[in-house]
Amino acid sequence: MSLTLSDVKRIANLAQLEMSENHAATALEELNGIFALAEQMQAVDTSGVDPLSHPLAAHMSVALRLREDAATEPNLRDNYQQVAPKTEDGLYLVPKVID
Repeated sequence: MSLTLSDVKRIANLAQLEMSENHAATALEELNGIFALAEQMQAVDTSGVDPLSHPLAAHMSVALRLREDAATEPNLRDNYQQVAPKTEDGLYLVPKVID
């Protein structure tokens, strides 16, 4: 995937950024470089490679001391949602803003 200069200008416009021609050209080169790096990384064959549970696991055989996964705070969701205009099944309902 690569972007064009018009793509960069459109993205800048959507982000409400003013961008000169020189800056847009520089941003185009940098963004296309990032996309090229992502494509290069996706091309690497990682089959048979186990995911790491922690970055140190690649260099050290240390058992990580993980805390027990237990709730320590009371569930106050109902109290927080009392002031919301609309809720349903514990979720906040908001108006649709994107078609």
